Amino acid sequence: MEDRLFASKSEKKYSYSDYLTWDENERWEILDGIPYMQAAPSRIHQEVSGELYRQFANYLQGKTCKVYHAPFCVRLDVEKNDNDIKNVVEPDMTIVCDNSKLDERGCKGSPDMIIEILSPSTGKNDKLIKFNKYEKAGVKEYWIVEPDQKLVSVFLLQSDDRYGRPEIYSEEDKIKVSIFSDLEINLESVLHKV
Repeated sequence: MEDRLFASKSEKKYSYSDYLTWDENERWEILDGIPYMQAAPSRIHQEVSGELYRQFANYLQGKTCKVYHAPFCVRLDVEKNDNDIKNVVEPDMTIVCDNSKLDERGCKGSPDMIIEILSPSTGKNDKLIKFNKYEKAGVKEYWIVEPDQKLVSVFLLQSDDRYGRPEIYSEEDKIKVSIFSDLEINLESVLHKV
């Protein structure tokens, strides 16, 4: 997805209350109060996202955990007041196992797993800003998918509440999903058409 910075750091900081007033036909994220507009994803992005979603959804059918694909709102801040929430993201894929975090607006608090699929314009946010936000929020497993490189980096939250060194996978690999004991994602079907 393409990003477009809406406000500079010296301008007004925005909150989830502002987010709720914006046009529903536009996709936005807010990181530390700064809004970013999300452009329509590319065809390759959609193929990668669709195949990942298919594999997770098939596995989770009939189970407690739920998988959601973008657009799906995740409020990383757990403040009760919408004006205090300054971090609102729409990950490419979100898995939530604690149904008490789900409401009609999406997820409030830390999902169990997030997947972001990089585009040239989102790399910095996904690898740096969102990485740090997801780590701080306690997302147990974070995947960064790089379709151009045909690589997936998997970050797991360690006992010190920090992500350990990433495990790197290529299109020939299968990834064992750490939050589910018996799920492997076949990357050949995810990345082979890229």
